[in-house]
Amino acid sequence: MTVNGALHHVEIYVRNLAATRQFYDWLLVDHLGYHVYQEWASGISYILDEGTYIVFVQSERLAVPYNRTNVGLNHLAFNMIGQAAVDRLRTELDTLAYQELYAARYPFAGGPDHYALYLEDPDRIKIEIVAVGD
Repeated sequence: MTVNGALHHVEIYVRNLAATRQFYDWLLVDHLGYHVYQEWASGISYILDEGTYIVFVQSERLAVPYNRTNVGLNHLAFNMIGQAAVDRLRTELDTLAYQELYAARYPFAGGPDHYALYLEDPDRIKIEIVAVGD
């Protein structure tokens, strides 16, 4: 069902499409139920339940690195069902080369009533995984 005002898609330019794909295949496909939606030489998109999708495109302008504190995108936040699932994702993250953020304050870095894991993708875009429901 199409919802008026729902976000259609987000497109993000990246420094290294192969590294980005490896990260988002792990996060979105392996853990959050997305699947590859579109794929071409310089990009890939992932979709969840035929709704909003996320697009990653290889940038040709690599001189200025991404910084989430500049004007623009700060982070992407995703729901994950249950605190135990977020805990398992964190345990798996420890075995990979991706950076957890705010590890000393896990799982309440976002506040006492906000159970979440924060990490960075290969371009240092902050990713927030929020435990919801059970």
